[in-house]
Amino acid sequence: MTSKPSVQSDPAPILACTISRDVQRFDLLIDDMEQELGEAWGDLNFEDALVFLKQPDSSGMQFVAIAVDSEDESELSKMNDVIKAAKAKRIKVLLIANQVSPSVLHQMLKLGADDFVPYPLPEGSLHEAIERLRKPSMVMPEGYDPVTGTFTGVNKPKGDKNGVILPVHGMAGGVGASTFAANLAWELCSIPDSEGTKVCIIDLDLQFGAIATYLDLPRKEAVLEVLGDTSGLDAFSLVKSMLTFNEKLHVLTAPMDMVPLDMVSPEDIGRILEMAQANFDFVIVDMPSTVVAWTEAVLNRAHVYFALLELDLRSAQNILRFVRALKAEALPHDKVRYVLNRAPKFTDLSAKARVKRMAESLDIDIEVQLPDGGIQVTEANDHGLPIAENAAKNPLRKELQKLAKSLYDLNKSAEVAKA
Repeated sequence: MTSKPSVQSDPAPILACTISRDVQRFDLLIDDMEQELGEAWGDLNFEDALVFLKQPDSSGMQFVAIAVDSEDESELSKMNDVIKAAKAKRIKVLLIANQVSPSVLHQMLKLGADDFVPYPLPEGSLHEAIERLRKPSMVMPEGYDPVTGTFTGVNKPKGDKNGVILPVHGMAGGVGASTFAANLAWELCSIPDSEGTKVCIIDLDLQFGAIATYLDLPRKEAVLEVLGDTSGLDAFSLVKSMLTFNEKLHVLTAPMDMVPLDMVSPEDIGRILEMAQANFDFVIVDMPSTVVAWTEAVLNRAHVYFALLELDLRSAQNILRFVRALKAEALPHDKVRYVLNRAPKFTDLSAKARVKRMAESLDIDIEVQLPDGGIQVTEANDHGLPIAENAAKNPLRKELQKLAKSLYDLNKSAEVAKA
């Protein structure tokens, strides 16, 4: 009886590879890779990965999983080189990130990384990511935020806009500037037949900004990174640092912590506004009540600069100081449009006369008068909702709706004239 000769099977081809400084720091990743691929995967450090990806043997791989943590951020250039080398071979790139800053993640995704999974790995997340990578047409979903793992509704910025910049400045504390800014922005998003119009609101009240509160949005750490280094700012980074309210309104909130108003320079603010202007039709800017070094940068770029006031002595005195300062510096004070909040009712003739005398004594025109919205406005702010969502028939909401429509129509007319 002759024995049947044994057949030596070929080793399984390598379908994937983990790339890290030390894969032992990602023990959960090792377990999941073995479960998904058996022995058909390998591990390399960043230096060896660059050499391997340039060899013909790497062409048959399906994907590489780049595992990084906060200590790897100083080696960002190496990680970026690995991503570029993999994409040159048409190999999919999966990021496994443990406590990596949003700016680093954004840069790696921008270079072509195809998907992202946080570490420690959630149950089944690696399997789901690999399944997505194996789909031939797999791309990063629109509006996917790798920091939170959620969909934000953010569209890829194209830089094809020439938006209208509308700053809002309260002439005294508590005059309702932030409420005005948040609700005007929402009304611009909600105009009928305005499909495709993109609106953002930027909260530059860096210390006490309330836009996030009024729209019930978290404050992202990425905001401080954007403000702290605008030299490398691009449209992708700016839009990714924003949140969206109801899938329409893009919001750059104030930072999580109180920061000095002078941490940003006029040049920094200029870059942010120019980038926003290139990607949105309307840019609402909520200003601090304090006049700072970069107020001039905002005013010079503004199309209309809304100044909110009330019918009281403090507003009148502050407007005198404000106008005097603008004229002393030869700044374009003619861009300022004065908005009287909590204006008297039309039946209150004595108060109406006071408004007229106030305008005459200050030598200004009060072009917009907003009625007192009452307790419904406070309730809407506390609930993190625009007035339109909480009290659609509120008289203040109706006036803001009219103002937004007039701004929209004026912008459309200007576009038609240019064409």
